[in-house]
Amino acid sequence: MEMGRGIPRVTKAAEVNEIAHNTGPQTTPALLNLLQRVEGEYREMPGLSLTVSQAERLWGLDRRTCTFVLTALIERRVLMQTTSGTYIRGPSG
Repeated sequence: MEMGRGIPRVTKAAEVNEIAHNTGPQTTPALLNLLQRVEGEYREMPGLSLTVSQAERLWGLDRRTCTFVLTALIERRVLMQTTSGTYIRGPSG
C-alpha cells in the first residue's frame, strides 16, 4: 500500500468504530483511510513502538477499533507485535 501526502485523516472515531464493527469482506473508504493513516505514521517514524493503549490515544480510537486496525496491519505484514506487546513496523512496513 503506497502512501501519499494527500490522504485525508479520519477524524470521526464514532464513524470509524461503526465501520470496523460492521466490516465484512470489503474494506470501506473510511476504514481504508484509517489503515493508510496508521501505516503512514509508522512509515514516517520508523522507530515508532506503541502499545494498544498508546495507539488508542494517539489516533483517538476505542480499544475495539484500534485492535482491529493493528491486527489488519499485522495480517498485511505492515506491522508486527513484539513479545512485550508493542506494535512496530513489520517486514513489509
